[in-house]
Amino acid sequence: MAAPFVDPDSPELAERVEALVALAHERLDAVADPEKAAPMAAYMKTEMPFYGVQKAGRVKISKALKAALVPGGHEEYAAAVRGLWAEQWREMKYLAVAYARSFPEYIDALSLPLYEQMIREGAWWDFVDEISIHLVGKALRSEPDQLWPVMDAWIEDEDFWIQRAAIICQISFKGDTDSVRLFEYCDGLLHVREFFIRKAIGWALREYSKTAPEAVIDFVEGAEDRISGLSRREALKRIRAKK
Repeated sequence: MAAPFVDPDSPELAERVEALVALAHERLDAVADPEKAAPMAAYMKTEMPFYGVQKAGRVKISKALKAALVPGGHEEYAAAVRGLWAEQWREMKYLAVAYARSFPEYIDALSLPLYEQMIREGAWWDFVDEISIHLVGKALRSEPDQLWPVMDAWIEDEDFWIQRAAIICQISFKGDTDSVRLFEYCDGLLHVREFFIRKAIGWALREYSKTAPEAVIDFVEGAEDRISGLSRREALKRIRAKK
């Protein structure tokens, strides 16, 4: 069933999103810890400002935001996520991702452009990994026929964060993993020297090794002269630990 149309430019929706953003700032400000803000920014290697509110402190805020604005359709959902995401504070962007995850009924193909925007703009592992696994991956599982062609395009994208998303989006799939695509995606990027691609290849293979260890071993051995040491170590980490 199609979602009811809501004009994304309507004053009413703009007011609701503005109130949601204001609530998020109010709640973050109430529990802000300036002494933690600088170390958090340093850990993330970013100049983006922090309130100094760690993940545990954001849980109650996420619940409050979910209750404050329950979307009536995809347009409202996307507008609310984008409203939070547009703020410069990193915790606001974390809350945007958490809010997006709070409404599984909208995690589907229609929301993929929103998730792609967030990956491209976030361009760092703390955003990209959460979005790829819990939003892109969930949408892919629910609508594979629509979204696998998109992932096939993403793996060829010039943005390595989009490529990383295509590699790791299946990490939670276990026995439902499309192993053909997993190995093809990894094989196609073995030549790439970017750390976050090499790490993603190793991570994705390591997770799949929990389901099909022999298949992962065969892949790694078959790519022995092309796979990076980092990807190889990560891919075989669990297999070696069991020996």
